[in-house]
Amino acid sequence: MNDIETGDVSAAGASSAVSLDVPDHLQYSVDHVWLEDNEELAVIGLTEYAANQMGELVYIDLPAPGTSVRAGDEITEIESAKTVQNLISPVEGTVRYVNQSVVDDPQVINNDPYGEGWILKLELEDDEPELMTADQYAAMLKRL
Repeated sequence: MNDIETGDVSAAGASSAVSLDVPDHLQYSVDHVWLEDNEELAVIGLTEYAANQMGELVYIDLPAPGTSVRAGDEITEIESAKTVQNLISPVEGTVRYVNQSVVDDPQVINNDPYGEGWILKLELEDDEPELMTADQYAAMLKRL
């Protein structure tokens, strides 16, 4: 697992370092979505970086199982106290499962983005998605 520190500037202008986890076994998109490509289904979630940037999550709208998505599609709407963002699918596939626990309590994503905070599971249409490794994603975060 990569632990990286990114700079953060508070409202008062003081810099502080924020430590983020970037698990090695996952793949990442430039839109801060992670993907775990299992043999049967791909699990998709929001990265710790994105969850931290959004703040306390209060609402998530998930697609119905059976929904077809293409890479680049907006597949969920995620609302926090600060903003509303769409989760962009990094891959093409069909939604097979959604995580009802993140609908019931979106803060599960804030508390455990790479575990209990997974968002949905897709049956992939594309066997070779073009995503970043953990090292590549960590390097991108350091540039932000």
